[in-house]
Amino acid sequence: MTKQVQELDHVIIRFAGDSGDGMQLTGDRFTQETAVFGNDLSTLPNFPAEIRAPAGTLPGVSSFQLHFADHDILTPGDAPDVLVAMNPAALKANLKDLPRGADLIVNTDEFTKRNLTKVGYGTNPLEDGSLDGYKLHPVPLTSLTVKALEDQNVPRKDAERSKNMFALGLLSWLYGRPAEGTLSFLEAKFGKKPEIFKANVTAFQAGWNYGETTEDFAVRYEVKPATIAPGKYRNIIGNTALSYGLVAAGQLTKLPIFLGSYPITPASDILHELAKHKKFGVRTFQAEDEISAAGAALGAAFGGALAITTTSGPGMLLKAETVGLAVSMELPLIIIDVQRAGPSTGMPTKTEQADLLMALYGRNGESPVPVVAAATPSDCFFAAIEAARIAVTYRTPVILLSDGYLANGSEPWRIPDVATLPDLSKDFAFATAETAPMDGTDFLPFRRDPVTLARPWAIPGTPGLEHRIGGIEKADGAGTISYDPDNHDLMVRTRQAKIDGIASMIPPLEVDDPSGEARLLVLGWGSTYGSIGAAVRRARQEGHAVAQAHLRHMNPFPTNLGDILRSYDKVLVPEMNLGQLALLLRGKFLVDVVSYNRVNGLPFRAAELAEAIEEVLAHE
Repeated sequence: MTKQVQELDHVIIRFAGDSGDGMQLTGDRFTQETAVFGNDLSTLPNFPAEIRAPAGTLPGVSSFQLHFADHDILTPGDAPDVLVAMNPAALKANLKDLPRGADLIVNTDEFTKRNLTKVGYGTNPLEDGSLDGYKLHPVPLTSLTVKALEDQNVPRKDAERSKNMFALGLLSWLYGRPAEGTLSFLEAKFGKKPEIFKANVTAFQAGWNYGETTEDFAVRYEVKPATIAPGKYRNIIGNTALSYGLVAAGQLTKLPIFLGSYPITPASDILHELAKHKKFGVRTFQAEDEISAAGAALGAAFGGALAITTTSGPGMLLKAETVGLAVSMELPLIIIDVQRAGPSTGMPTKTEQADLLMALYGRNGESPVPVVAAATPSDCFFAAIEAARIAVTYRTPVILLSDGYLANGSEPWRIPDVATLPDLSKDFAFATAETAPMDGTDFLPFRRDPVTLARPWAIPGTPGLEHRIGGIEKADGAGTISYDPDNHDLMVRTRQAKIDGIASMIPPLEVDDPSGEARLLVLGWGSTYGSIGAAVRRARQEGHAVAQAHLRHMNPFPTNLGDILRSYDKVLVPEMNLGQLALLLRGKFLVDVVSYNRVNGLPFRAAELAEAIEEVLAHE
């Protein structure tokens, strides 16, 4: 059957079903083929928090949204153009996000009376007219998959589980995605189980053929490759990019890497990934709890390793005492907080950026710590290198903030030329018996570099470098235990000055203000980068002059931040919290910023931020 081909500039697809329906795998495979095809893309996996939610219930719904285009895009999209709903629960949980007129592909086999009742449907939405505003495509995905596999030696249960591959084949046909990568993936995954491998391949091909032959899909769609800068690219998720950045930092500093970690959503994948890279001098330790993980990492820093500990918000609370100890000992330690919705256990699989104030002030006493925030999934790579640079140069713990959206989201990443990465081994040197004393014969463990105020990094066991270490206050220079009030005041102020001094060695904040006439600045940090960028684009297309800037260094701030804030009539600060950066800006710079906040566990939509910009401009 000859099908019409319609060209589109972008598409947003959302796969939704039970957590056991393979929606994340389906979305991931579609994403990988889209990346190979050459489209720009951005993804938003959305996991259920329940580990074993009852099948067919709303708490068990898992979804994966993919936005791909023939041009540069910044977000996973506000609302899907296509929703694939594998059961009534998936339909009910996601229909509110589907615009009228969008395509709705539904697995009709799952719309039984029992499944409808389970999620509160009094009537079948496929029959009662409630879906008349959508382009409904009822497809018996389960029975078609089972029929396609009826000649194979596969139990019915396994055959039904292959329905996600049928759906993937159908969508791959519908949008002209290549199939070779998926077939190779299935062979690698199920090659040792030939029956399962053949079943999945057959289901995928059956879905493709169904699209080719059914009259329900009269049009195929084409989204051409995006025009991008030359280079070698790969698709990458944030946690993987962050892990690669840490491995690269180990090579750049010429230090062995030690990760002390306790598994916690959504940071666990960093532990999983780093455990694969022993050949690069990476040593991973899965501790019995968060406190042990942080303590082991700090011990590794004392021993001369590039030390890392990873966690999310609840784990940061438990690590706080050890981070304070690292501040007192003045040792390099990278603490990675992949933020999630809180407080307490909160919504562990949902995103939020509400740990900023905790990162800055969540310890006892005056314990300043540099804070760096990643902006996009691929930027996690460079943020990790920057955190390592600060840690080893200034002998300080550094907190690196990511979040659930960055951790699990993906985008194309242009693999950097290694020659362009900084040589971090030049930024520090271990103390030696020949150089450390500097004057006289006694080693002074807290004698400081005149520029960075960093103390010597002395490896334990080195003759002549014996020194006291611990959490009790130390005497300036000598490092012996001191209870002298004036000395404590000096050490507190010196540690603060060391962190403040980092501002002189970070780039000034850059402002995107093409017209040079903007009176409104939209300022963000962390994962709001894409949503803010897309919203500002919309505002400019409407003829508004709007400036945009984004912070990477949250402590200390760039030296020019105050001047920038005061140069605009209004400053809008969108955050996935209740106004934490806004509070800091008001207190430090006395600028009455306009705070725009959401804490619903999801990234901002570009449309809502565009409306916020319009509202601020209207008031102005």
